[in-house]
Amino acid sequence: MTAADTPPAPETPPAPPEAAGWRPALAPAVSLRHDRVRDAELLVLPERVVVLRGSAARILRLCDGDRDLDAIVAELTSRFPGAPVAEDVPAFLGRMRTEGWVR
Repeated sequence: MTAADTPPAPETPPAPPEAAGWRPALAPAVSLRHDRVRDAELLVLPERVVVLRGSAARILRLCDGDRDLDAIVAELTSRFPGAPVAEDVPAFLGRMRTEGWVR
């Protein structure tokens, strides 16, 4: 296999265009819950439940509509120094927005 045959690495989706002033919040029909039986964080949607993994719930708990994206990134950067927060969080929230779970 040559370098030309190697598939390109997946790219991280870009942050939403208006990311600088965006104040993410859960969509009105969406709630964040902790399931004590499974010891898991859940995103509860109409007729659907999404089990969250990793730091997804920590990120979504900061999406209160008051903090802008920069404030969320700053908060998580202070909690998790050295983590790629500035790249990963906007991309994650952009995907959540595309799904319609965050507005």
